[in-house]
Amino acid sequence: MTAKPDSSSPRLALHASGGPAAAELLRSLRPMLTQWLPRQRWFAGKGRALDGLTLSAATELLPRPGTGAAPALPGLLHLLLGAHQGDHADCYQLLLGVRPVLPPALAPALIGRPAWGPLKGLAVYDAVPDQRLTGVLLERLRTPGRVGALRFAREAGAHLPPGLPARPLRAEQSNSSIVYGDTYILKLFRRVSRGVNPDLELPLALARTGCARVPAPVAWFEADAADPVTLGVLQPYLPGSSDGWRLALHALHREADFTGAARSLGRATAEVHTALAAALPTAVLRGPSLAAVAEEMTARLKAACDAVPQLRPYRVGLREAFAAVRELAEAGQGCVVQRVHGDLHLGQVLRTAARDGAGGGWSVIDFEGEPAKELAERRRPQPVLQDVAGMLRSFDYAACQRGASEFSRRWAEATRDAYCAGYAEAGGTDPREHSALLRAYETDKAVYEVLYEAHHRPDWLPIPLAAIRRLAQAPPSPRRTSP
Repeated sequence: MTAKPDSSSPRLALHASGGPAAAELLRSLRPMLTQWLPRQRWFAGKGRALDGLTLSAATELLPRPGTGAAPALPGLLHLLLGAHQGDHADCYQLLLGVRPVLPPALAPALIGRPAWGPLKGLAVYDAVPDQRLTGVLLERLRTPGRVGALRFAREAGAHLPPGLPARPLRAEQSNSSIVYGDTYILKLFRRVSRGVNPDLELPLALARTGCARVPAPVAWFEADAADPVTLGVLQPYLPGSSDGWRLALHALHREADFTGAARSLGRATAEVHTALAAALPTAVLRGPSLAAVAEEMTARLKAACDAVPQLRPYRVGLREAFAAVRELAEAGQGCVVQRVHGDLHLGQVLRTAARDGAGGGWSVIDFEGEPAKELAERRRPQPVLQDVAGMLRSFDYAACQRGASEFSRRWAEATRDAYCAGYAEAGGTDPREHSALLRAYETDKAVYEVLYEAHHRPDWLPIPLAAIRRLAQAPPSPRRTSP
């Protein structure tokens, strides 16, 4: 396999800090990384051949021990690596530990031992499970400044105590997370792009408005390039909290009412939207711009129908939902857009007993948006109803975990209504009053779910298909948009 730099390469300014020549380093690591990368949960290019690797930046955060050093002493190497698959290229952040001897507890993290080059014969491994090495990251965040290709920053007045023990969270998704002493949590972005990640940008903006619904960033680090590339964000950890998905499933298992929790969650969501609108610019989509939203949804429906035959019987009814948005545009109506969460569901909200108030102790987390989308798309202003639709779909998903029953159906309907009512109480507008746009966004989300489940979890496909049947048969919606 050879390096394949081209015009689509995600390269940053190359900076090798205190270590071996970058080209030689990559050549020695390439065979093992080629095997290891596609097996990682956060690798986005599954199903496509890996054609080449390029090194964008290499920084030694902890120099590896020299000759005669104690075998237990590790080194820590930070890489930004371009992975090329055909005409597509992604950039990934890697934290590599280097030891002469790998302790048994870290054996599952082993990537390999280079057969030649500057790390010849040493154990190279994923450093995230290594407490000592992830402690180095916290120390760097405590002392803002530049280290090689990286820049570390901290909020003014933030105090980070030294020596907090580190532990990785086991439930990894598209990123990796490390908890420090039940006080802070560091999210490491694995697939990175030029520009500020919304998971730093939006919580910072919210914190500066005084919104307490989102844990405020304490420190972060980025690639020191012409366009900053967000690599990690440190925020307060909320010990003792439970995510909304687990709480909903627990209520369903006990056949318990969840409308109070849903109502307070709706209020918390509206608070976040109101604060985002105050902190960042808003706009109004009208005419061709609003019609383009309907066209994009229609195009996604066509692609999904081509890929999933089970969706095809409902396409006429589903297209009606998108046609209603086009009619709004033709009638001259507008739709307010602003920065939103972008991937809101029950797994992205936490409830803590320590907090009181109308929001019911809810906090909103993970503002990265859908990781599969490009960063520019995730940062694009959207109607708040996109977030509302995501949460409504999440209530349906939870209800379906209990199986099809009259109780599950009524639970989902009551919970959805309570969430919208709570949103109206805190946001000044009831999402149900803008049913044409809400139906379109919920339909678009359900179409995406059908495509995802068909490819990744076929046993779950009946869940979004049940929503598809409902949405395809929905009566014509009143032609009113968001204010």
